[in-house]
Amino acid sequence: MDQLLAIRVFQRVVEAGGFTKAADSLQMPNATVTKLVQQLESHLRVKLLQRTTRRVTVTADGAAYYERAGQVLSQLEEVDATLSNAQTNPRGRLRVDTGGSVASRLLIPALPAFRARYPDIQLELGVTDRTVDLVGENVDCVIRSTANDLSLVTRRVGQLAWITCATAGYLNSHGVPTHPGNIERAGHIAVGYFSAQSNRSMPLRFAKAGEQIEIAGGNGIAVNESNAHIAAGVAGLGLIQTLEFMARPYIERGELVSVLGDWQPEPQPVYLAYPPNRHLSAKLRVFVDWTAEVFAAIR
Repeated sequence: MDQLLAIRVFQRVVEAGGFTKAADSLQMPNATVTKLVQQLESHLRVKLLQRTTRRVTVTADGAAYYERAGQVLSQLEEVDATLSNAQTNPRGRLRVDTGGSVASRLLIPALPAFRARYPDIQLELGVTDRTVDLVGENVDCVIRSTANDLSLVTRRVGQLAWITCATAGYLNSHGVPTHPGNIERAGHIAVGYFSAQSNRSMPLRFAKAGEQIEIAGGNGIAVNESNAHIAAGVAGLGLIQTLEFMARPYIERGELVSVLGDWQPEPQPVYLAYPPNRHLSAKLRVFVDWTAEVFAAIR
């Protein structure tokens, strides 16, 4: 038995909550994962996991072994990094999750430079607007707009400006708002955005000289994905409030027109979040630093 591999597999089963999910994330056959855990249990002469047809639970011995083994593996990774060239030439798989607009419009265009700098990192980019379970899904880090998950380490890597806009055709038909209050009084249509996770609708927010105004969106149509949101604006379905970097190409081509330029809310902070046990990873550290460079370069 490869005990080190068996320990890593056992950890993944615990974190994923089952053998099938662990096998999928490790890209190993389910039978291999099961066999390695059974061999580890036989070696230790204790039951680490309690299996039923519906679920897998960790025994008291298994929980204690998981915690101690995790500490040993973290120390081993630190030693490996210290005695190898991993600090200057980080390598290995790195799974990152982010939203579709950030992935397609910011990260992917900049990735050639990252690949040239760190050719030995195999980057897996998960693209979704849902909130992922980093531990359960074996994700190294995520890019988020909030830092409210206290179980994760978060680092602010940048901020993104907002913009309110619509097509010229829409503005010709409905008029150009000169104050946020005009949006409701003049009967404007505001394309809404609602969370794919909570279904909560996001209001349009405006701020100027200490005054703040919120207006409900979605009085004509609402969507729950950022690229679809801006597509609705480009289609002339109404006013949209979106991140400036997303709207910029359409404004430069004349497909969208900016309005209420002096009434924009505070910029949206951007955070990179990761589990505490990943902080020693050289490949994660260089990705965090590179991501901060990408956001700093946004004009």
